[in-house]
Amino acid sequence: MTSAANPPASPPNSAEAPMPVRSVSMKVSQWIDRLGSIWVEGQITQINLRPGTRTAFLVLRDPSVDMSLSVTCDPELIRKSPVPLQEGTRVVVYGKLSFFTGRGTISLRVLEIRPVGVGELLARIERLKALLAAEGLFDPRLKRPLPFLPRTIGLITGRASAAERDVVSVAQSRWPAVHFEIRNTATQGPAAVPQIIAALADLERDPAVEVIVLARGGGSVEDLLAFSDETLCRAIVAAKTPIVSAIGHEPDNPLSDYVADVRAATPTDAAKRVVPDAAAELAGVRDMRARSVAALRGWVERETRALAQLRSRPVLADPLREIDRRTEEVERLRTSARRNAEQLIRTESTAARHLREKLTAVGPAATLSRGYAVVQRVTGPERHVVRSIEDAPAGSQLRIRVADGAISAAALGTQALGATKTNRTERN
Repeated sequence: MTSAANPPASPPNSAEAPMPVRSVSMKVSQWIDRLGSIWVEGQITQINLRPGTRTAFLVLRDPSVDMSLSVTCDPELIRKSPVPLQEGTRVVVYGKLSFFTGRGTISLRVLEIRPVGVGELLARIERLKALLAAEGLFDPRLKRPLPFLPRTIGLITGRASAAERDVVSVAQSRWPAVHFEIRNTATQGPAAVPQIIAALADLERDPAVEVIVLARGGGSVEDLLAFSDETLCRAIVAAKTPIVSAIGHEPDNPLSDYVADVRAATPTDAAKRVVPDAAAELAGVRDMRARSVAALRGWVERETRALAQLRSRPVLADPLREIDRRTEEVERLRTSARRNAEQLIRTESTAARHLREKLTAVGPAATLSRGYAVVQRVTGPERHVVRSIEDAPAGSQLRIRVADGAISAAALGTQALGATKTNRTERN
């Protein structure tokens, strides 16, 4: 016998021992009952309120992903709501999930419905904005530059919307050859985010698309709520193609403006940003061409004047004149140098002549010409000038040099000047 604390083990489930549908349904029902009452946030996509019925049926959808949940409630909750509930309204509901075993469906039985107000929506957007900023998704370094002249522009906007007409007409008026790949999607309501993300992925796969524009006209906070969706913001950041956010008017700032590569104030402004003005560009080209021609002409004129000035200078007008002038100067210097040299030679010659005359006047030859003689004693090959009677004793061989020659003689004797007696050694 088994106790209550130890219930009998369930038989193993297999192909031979399958579990009946009722058992599966009961287990699923028990599991769902354990969840209890919960608060759920979503967007109403469908309301089925029939007169005379005691139950209203709604479809609550997650705006970020393609998932929905069936909801049932008392019709009075919808009728007495302080804010009219309609498709697209964001709400927070309180209720309990139920699993209907007979049909195998799940439904949320709602006991309270609270519409999400504008203030709360703005607060949630601010919290999401702070989160994305903290992750660095607003960093200017992540922004990709727009191509100067895109071949093909991807445009995501509402079907037959004013935003589409503004972007296309303005872009084609500025550059008639521009080509558009347009993807029409919902721009508000529960289907907007999935459709925009799908269109963005489709344009990303097209290699011809060089820039993508998200365009929508103005509206309330609720109308522009899809462009502040976290999933869409992250898809914009992950895109490889530059994206321009042109949502609403100048005061509108959905989060897509912060994560996009370029924020445009309006769809018209987006068209002006992605496509250059052909007329303005042609005018700029003409202006640059005129300025280039003027600059080139001015440069040529300046260089021509400078060349004329150079050619008018004497050194270029008559190149040989400077050589001739230098030749004359060299010749003049050469003549002056020759004259100075001759003068110096004459002066030195005169000085040398005077010195020669002085030397001649005081030299031995002049003295000899005046009647003097030079007496030398000859001793073998040597000759000694006789300066005293002791230098030429009697019998010495003498050589007497006079002005016109020399005389050979012998000393017969000597006599001192002033002596009273002559000493003769030998007479013959």
